[in-house]
Amino acid sequence: MAEATTKSTKTFVSNKDESVRMFKSDFMELFSKVHFTVPLYIFVPVILALFGFSFFYFNLSVWVVLGLMPLGVFLWTATEYLMHRFVFHFVPQSSWGLRLHFVFHGVHHDYPNDSRRLVMPPIISVTLGIFFFSLFTWLIGIALACPFFIGYVLGYLFYDLSHYALHHYNFKSKFWLDLKHHHMYHHYKEPDRGFGVSTKFWDHIFRTLFTKDLAK
Repeated sequence: MAEATTKSTKTFVSNKDESVRMFKSDFMELFSKVHFTVPLYIFVPVILALFGFSFFYFNLSVWVVLGLMPLGVFLWTATEYLMHRFVFHFVPQSSWGLRLHFVFHGVHHDYPNDSRRLVMPPIISVTLGIFFFSLFTWLIGIALACPFFIGYVLGYLFYDLSHYALHHYNFKSKFWLDLKHHHMYHHYKEPDRGFGVSTKFWDHIFRTLFTKDLAK
């Protein structure tokens, strides 16, 4: 397998739409860069298929589908927070562990505005999607897992697209400005706090708001 390159001697956080090469292999390097619309091409058909299975194969009612979808979205927000906090920000001490951490998330903190590394690469998102759908199927059965997973995927898409937007769009609404300020503070002030991207809810629950907020 191609070995990821370590960070360069660059010691500042770049605010440009740029990044560093991560893999020696051109093939691996190509697939480490993703246009922000790619998750839509992959997961919108999945959502449509799940709607089809829910209504026409399992004959679920509209109320069952609409009732399970918000639960799926809610569980995604928890997944987003926990993965960001305990997986993406876990820094191993071994050389290979540090290299893996840089590939998964360290590069994003060094080059936060790289437009090609703001959404999850398909090899990761699809693998995680298969894992979680299988888990939900095992827990609640495939019929209920279909609408539940629709909400879960919608939550993921909102996370991926909002993450891109927080780095590359200028907002006017209070909601988006507040969310952008929250995420930028995570990048530039306190990276060990503020792990919520699409929502600050779990930062409130687990007391990981920024120290300036906790002091109020």
